[in-house]
Amino acid sequence: MALTKNQRRLRIKSRIRKIVSGTEARPRLAVFRSNKEIYAQIVDDVTGKTISAASSRDKDINTAKVTKIEAAALVGKSLAEKAIKAGVETIAFDRGGYLYHGRVKSLAEGAREAGLKF
Repeated sequence: MALTKNQRRLRIKSRIRKIVSGTEARPRLAVFRSNKEIYAQIVDDVTGKTISAASSRDKDINTAKVTKIEAAALVGKSLAEKAIKAGVETIAFDRGGYLYHGRVKSLAEGAREAGLKF
């Protein structure tokens, strides 16, 4: 039986999550992308708490006349700024089963530019 695109992504995601886990010293940056928007959050898996989050739907991120890839970079920068204010500098990147390409790559590069280390 053939897998759907989403089933394949979830299978890859479970493989990644076996390895990547967030701790207090090095939390996990989790990415979710839909067709229109992109969401990211920094999570401490030990306590189950979200340290900071950002998305392309946030009011402080102006995505009016930019492409989705440029919006993802803005989300990455915004998330990194919030994380640094919360005292997080190094993270583990969880691409959520998506290819490290396009919007996911742009978000990661935006976060790196703003000061996160991974």
